[in-house]
Amino acid sequence: MENNSKFGSWVNAKIMPPVMKFVNTKAVKALQDGMIYSLPFIIVGSIFLILSNIPIPAVAQALNDSGWAAFFSQAYTATFGVLSLWAVVGMAYVYVRNEGYEPLPAGLTSLSAFLLIQLMQTDNPLKTAMANGTGNLSAKAVTANIDKLPHALQTLVNNPVTGVFNVTWLGGQGMVGAIIVGLLTGWAYSGMLKKGWKITLPEQVPSSVAKQFTAMIPAGVILGVAMLVYAGFKTFMNTDLLQYVYTLLEMPMQGLSDSLFGAIIIGFAVSFFWFFGVHGGLIVGTIAGVFLMPNTAANAALYHAGKLSLANGAHIVTNEFYNNFINLTGSGITIGLVIFTLFAAKSTQMKTLGKIELVPAIFNINEPFLFGLPLVMNPFLAIPFFLTPVVIALTTYLVIYFGIVPPLNGVAAPWTTPAIISGFFIGGWKMAIWQACTLVISILIYFPFAKKYDQILVKQEAEKMAEEAK
Repeated sequence: MENNSKFGSWVNAKIMPPVMKFVNTKAVKALQDGMIYSLPFIIVGSIFLILSNIPIPAVAQALNDSGWAAFFSQAYTATFGVLSLWAVVGMAYVYVRNEGYEPLPAGLTSLSAFLLIQLMQTDNPLKTAMANGTGNLSAKAVTANIDKLPHALQTLVNNPVTGVFNVTWLGGQGMVGAIIVGLLTGWAYSGMLKKGWKITLPEQVPSSVAKQFTAMIPAGVILGVAMLVYAGFKTFMNTDLLQYVYTLLEMPMQGLSDSLFGAIIIGFAVSFFWFFGVHGGLIVGTIAGVFLMPNTAANAALYHAGKLSLANGAHIVTNEFYNNFINLTGSGITIGLVIFTLFAAKSTQMKTLGKIELVPAIFNINEPFLFGLPLVMNPFLAIPFFLTPVVIALTTYLVIYFGIVPPLNGVAAPWTTPAIISGFFIGGWKMAIWQACTLVISILIYFPFAKKYDQILVKQEAEKMAEEAK
């Protein structure tokens, strides 16, 4: 106990202050709260994604024949499929709101800047069709043999379609670019207002009109800079900021987060922070979510196209991997502890808290255990609290990697969705069965440690009763 107390004091003195300082910065708060604005579109879009790809062949064929599958696909594309749009507006909005200014003009300025920095073009559909046709041509083969076509046809195939937004960069692949634009817009917009860079109209002008003039100078400066950024990338590199950032930052970081090492670190980190009383889900979810949400969006796009497989680039570790496995039944995956308290505990404290925690645990909430049992700073339950999410992160990664269960399909089941039900939504019946297996793993890991802790509590309760009887 003394060693644990010393270690806990060291962590609280040396580790937690810089971590909490980082988490409470204006940028991280805007990132965390701004991303939440995309949540309704993710969940509603997930419903349309399921409807457009119902895993029952007869039903799917009927929807295709009736045309409804195309309607559902349109709805998915306009909600979940443009995830970065909601994020870039939300982050600038929250940043400026937290600074005490009218936030909506900043959100709209951020959206305009995000669209402005993109190449408004997409590959010629003829080239795409040739590469994805029913023959044996691959994209590489098409590219290598274009010069054998007549010159006029070469020009047609090679020229992109311009004057359109490429939905690819409005979705998960544009997320890191959206974060950069959203946060920089929020910072610059509020900074200019602080310095008085605004047009002030007479009091007789209606406030709704005056507010728009207040926004005009900051918006003009930000959009002017965005235009110069676009011009620079287009002129000197023949690309845009989003594609450059995706290649330079997002792909490597998605690869790191989508590794076995990444899964284990994420699983460990949540319990580590919670053990010392800091909201591990909030910290890890904010940082890891930057790269896990694009992983989810990429899997959703593959699932929507009927190409969901690791061979086609599907990700193993996604935001649903985090929400519906690493945090299943609450941080530390404490369902095993709940089962022990309900059926095997002898101490009054554990039995009472077990009854209180049962219903919240079904919906993946376990604060009654974290602070009531407690799990926070409890050396007797530290090993299963750290070990269980690591084991489940490791095994879940491996069962997907070896093809025992399919990759997660990109459907975003809310984090409060009960276990097994969420598994079915995010990966079908095989994933639901595996999720049930993870509950059993939790029970097996927690039981011996919970039994020992229960014996300690029984002894303490007996000693207390003896003292009270004197």
